[in-house]
Amino acid sequence: MAWVFLALAIASEVLATVSLKLSDGFSKLVPSIIVVVGYVVAFFLLSQALSRGLDLAIAYGMWAAAGVALVAVIGAGFLGESLSWVQAGGIVLVIGGVLALELGATH
Repeated sequence: MAWVFLALAIASEVLATVSLKLSDGFSKLVPSIIVVVGYVVAFFLLSQALSRGLDLAIAYGMWAAAGVALVAVIGAGFLGESLSWVQAGGIVLVIGGVLALELGATH
């Protein structure tokens, strides 16, 4: 169940971050509301994942890495932002670092 909370936290954080771009400096009401609510929900869900036994380094690492990767892909795919091969490689390295944290953890 902790992993479900983490996945929902990641989705909420990504939604909030994309809405931050769409809020145009908080000048648009609906995206601005989504930003605030999305981040509050994301942190609440992350806290629930942690309270259900996920290690902080693992949960936060997965949250951050997945968030960075998803926001970069959404930005490139839907918001007209660039994503170079170097940036894509950086995303792979971030994800690899999180995997190293997970695989190196004692169970």
